[in-house]
Amino acid sequence: MSFSDLKTCESPLHSHIRGLHISGPLTVVRKSYTIIYMRIALYCRVSTLDQSCDLQRRELREYCQRRGWEIVGEYTDTGWSGATANRPELTRLMNDARKRRFDTVAVWKLDRWGRSVADSMKNIQELDSLGVKFLAVTQNIGTEESSPMARFMLTIMSAFAELEKEMIRERTVAGVRAARANGKTLGRPRRVFRRDEAIRLRNEGLSWRAIAKRLEVPVTTVVDACRCSEIAAPEAPVPGGKGRQKRRVA
Repeated sequence: MSFSDLKTCESPLHSHIRGLHISGPLTVVRKSYTIIYMRIALYCRVSTLDQSCDLQRRELREYCQRRGWEIVGEYTDTGWSGATANRPELTRLMNDARKRRFDTVAVWKLDRWGRSVADSMKNIQELDSLGVKFLAVTQNIGTEESSPMARFMLTIMSAFAELEKEMIRERTVAGVRAARANGKTLGRPRRVFRRDEAIRLRNEGLSWRAIAKRLEVPVTTVVDACRCSEIAAPEAPVPGGKGRQKRRVA
């Protein structure tokens, strides 16, 4: 007889179950659990290309696994700001939501969904009208019908996310101003080389890569510099012609 099949039985006077000393009748109560089948779409986002969404994906997968939910899609925007409304994976997610391919959208934090109150709430309200729920797992807020306070907190946290974005922008602008006031040069480093030499080597038949290696500059720098320079060589006048033609350096 298995442990799950027991209801009430007489145990021996000196029985030990899981290290407990039991004497007298033993009553086992079987609890029933209801597992709700849910199709989940995971959305992750980072603002720069050198960042990774591995932490977000891992915690979202573990969250769904503990609840027995099925992950039917993962949408990841890498290198996209939260203030940008049109993001490739977010657009794909909204299109799939209109096709009812999942029941809930889960994000790690609300600011991963977006940093604009207007855009974030617009997308969340559209999901709600489609019957798709929204959930920020680490903040425990979403669009559950049984929790009006969660909906209120959703709006408040969206405002905080936008405020944080504006504060980051303000600190960045202040840092740039301070650096310029201290005489620091910002931006990409300048490349100094002889453009006419690059054009001469190109006319001799060298490739862009060979020219860049000889001049010790990046290939794109040589290409941009040579293509932006308009060097016209005068040609012999054409009989009956009305003007001179210009020859573009290849």
